[in-house]
Amino acid sequence: MVRKLLVLSLVTAVVVFAGCHTPLRGVVWAPIVKTESPLLLGDTDVGTENVGEATWEGILFLAKGDASITTAMKNGSKGPITRIHHVDLETLSVLGIYTEETVKVYGE
Repeated sequence: MVRKLLVLSLVTAVVVFAGCHTPLRGVVWAPIVKTESPLLLGDTDVGTENVGEATWEGILFLAKGDASITTAMKNGSKGPITRIHHVDLETLSVLGIYTEETVKVYGE
């Protein structure tokens, strides 16, 4: 029984102190992480007044939503976006249990 408790404590310590690795941001140690990062650069001659967003969210192993660039282009604030200036990615993670990512497309 003591051995099982020791192994469980060791595994818990490794998981807690290991952090989470994300491809764009490296190792994340904070329990609540909110980041904004550039994802893609398009044509810099295009304006940025039209902004489209697409979001997905997940809890543990369940996820819903469509955060594709195509969906964000369709959801432009002034109608569909046909020419992209740049794309940003916003991420919110709470303890690695809840995650929300929003793709923002700027263009005309």
